[in-house]
Amino acid sequence: MPIELVNSQKEPSEQGLRLVDEPADIPAIKRQFISFLFLKADPRWRRLPEEKKRSSCEEFKAVFDDYADDLLLYSYSLVGFDSKADLMFWRIGHDLDKIQELTTRMFRTELGRYLSTVINYLTCTKKRMFVTGSIEDRFHINAGEKQYHFVYPCSKLHSDMSPEEHLALVENDFMVGKKFPNIRVHLTHAFGFGDQEYVLSFETDEPTDFLALAEELQDTPASKFALRGKPVYTCRKRPLAECLDALG
Repeated sequence: MPIELVNSQKEPSEQGLRLVDEPADIPAIKRQFISFLFLKADPRWRRLPEEKKRSSCEEFKAVFDDYADDLLLYSYSLVGFDSKADLMFWRIGHDLDKIQELTTRMFRTELGRYLSTVINYLTCTKKRMFVTGSIEDRFHINAGEKQYHFVYPCSKLHSDMSPEEHLALVENDFMVGKKFPNIRVHLTHAFGFGDQEYVLSFETDEPTDFLALAEELQDTPASKFALRGKPVYTCRKRPLAECLDALG
């Protein structure tokens, strides 16, 4: 029998996993690829003439908008929050090539010449599917509806635990997050894509709620083995034009 996250009917005090039979009513859901792309702007960008910056941002935005029909695209500013990155693009889609095409075209723009990749977390979904503008149900999650997004990668296993035991610990942290109704928790899988195995990310309109959750996550069994202990990036969702204007 497969392991399933049982969270749709959980009370806040309940945590963990149990073995269940696969429900017969699960719709056929195609996996989605997820990219959390973090970018840093070269300081020379701020010294360019305003007209050049304006036209360069318009060019960049036009490229970004070209993929709105192929990918779910969300832009975030990290200016003032983090010294490592200035921008984060959360990109979701069924076609991995589209994510690569968009990235290539972004870097070919005038603005793209002043951007460098800090890190790109590439993951995929299993059963749950991100949607937008649709009614949520047990298997479909509306993405990008909250003001803040905290990205919390889980590094590769460094213990004697089996992969199954490790996943159970990570999923337990997922269930801890479900105790906070104002926080939307996403668990996506990255095994084989990079140095991380999973990425937990948290959307919320109240950063203080996430701080309370982060304190609880520090005391979970998984924090002693794989989780890096604290969120790596704090991201503020804004229209792309505002994110680019914040670069200076």
